[in-house]
Amino acid sequence: MQSQFRAIVRQKILDSQAATLPTLTPRDVWLPAVQGKALAVIGMRRAGKTSFLWQQLAQRHSQGAPREALLYFSFEDERLADLKASDLDVLVDEYYRLHPEWRDAQRCTFFLDEIQTITGWELFVRRLLDTENIELFISGSSAKLLSREVATSMRGRALEAVVTPFSFREALRHAGQEPLKPTDRLTKAEHSKLEHALLGYLSTGGFPEAQQLDTRSRIELLRNYVDVVLLRDIIERHNLQQPQVLRWLVQQLLGNAAGAFSINKFHGDLKSRGVAIGKDSLHQMLAHLEDSFLLTSVELASDSVRRRQVNPRKIYPVDTGLMALFELSGKPNTGHALETAVLHELQRLGASTGYVHTPGGYEVDFCAQLPQGETWLVQVCLDLTDPETLQREVRALQDTQTLWPQARRMLISLTSPAVLALPQGIELHRATTWLLNPLTAPTP
Repeated sequence: MQSQFRAIVRQKILDSQAATLPTLTPRDVWLPAVQGKALAVIGMRRAGKTSFLWQQLAQRHSQGAPREALLYFSFEDERLADLKASDLDVLVDEYYRLHPEWRDAQRCTFFLDEIQTITGWELFVRRLLDTENIELFISGSSAKLLSREVATSMRGRALEAVVTPFSFREALRHAGQEPLKPTDRLTKAEHSKLEHALLGYLSTGGFPEAQQLDTRSRIELLRNYVDVVLLRDIIERHNLQQPQVLRWLVQQLLGNAAGAFSINKFHGDLKSRGVAIGKDSLHQMLAHLEDSFLLTSVELASDSVRRRQVNPRKIYPVDTGLMALFELSGKPNTGHALETAVLHELQRLGASTGYVHTPGGYEVDFCAQLPQGETWLVQVCLDLTDPETLQREVRALQDTQTLWPQARRMLISLTSPAVLALPQGIELHRATTWLLNPLTAPTP
């Protein structure tokens, strides 16, 4: 069977290596620094994974690697629709026929896009790592790259790099507005411009194709993204028998972004409407939604497994731009959008995140355990100019003292009084500067 694909593969290699490198917005994606592993570039559809592969290729070229040592190859090609895992060797054979001097003698890098369309690709990747002097990046739109079956067959030979929609800094960079000096050197006028840009970002979101679109076009584009995820990554892939329930679930989850969600309560609502479905099926649907990167659920921060299981989860969309699709009131929920953006930034830092119920009955938005060992307690509030709001948010952070005495306590707000005296141990951060650099010092 390889013979029918050989000419196609050879031509795709030649075309790819002759192509002009695209000019793309640099992404701030964390890459694990572990030798001998394939790097699986994962994330929701249209978040920019293919662009990130090209960015990595261009970066290696700028650092001195010749083009013949760098191969981007996409398997999303109808001419390769019947390609099987046993045929994948033709890619390696044709590459080294074109560049025989590279085999074994020098290390090259393959960027294999949409490889998950080939059943059994995992064994091919493992064999390449074991037998060839090749650095491997693999990517694809499917949540299958996260499945336990793939993890088992790869046997720990692949690590993940997650590509999300643009962060606030990346969105500014894409628009040519990224600050080129430290945030503590910005003027009042520059801070005002950042605040205006942040409000726009919270509304528009960070999907690359959605930037600079008019409102109607953006909403239609994002709606299409969601529909494709539901149909291809969940309904078709998992042979879902009750797709309408999935759509009701998505409406409930994303229509109440940053809000609490209980499977038990949702199951009861469906039962009252005469919809027969088991709780286990609803749990599976929620897991599929998270695997497809459409949303994230945050559990109660607790050492007790039972407490985490019986308390509601808080649900956050992968992008703040999706919130307008499901907000039935039609009103912008900027406060919850800001909370969502803060969660995304914590996730980019690699933090393990939960929410907090304090002994006094207050709630703190996030308890973040950073990879370096620090614990952050983070409270997000759009506007602190109201004294009662300020008192409530501060009291919630204070009430965590007995639970996490060594934690940093942060209050992140877009708007606050010009002069604000906070109790010792509570840091005030401007939302704009914190989102640009979460490790920055608090607002003076």
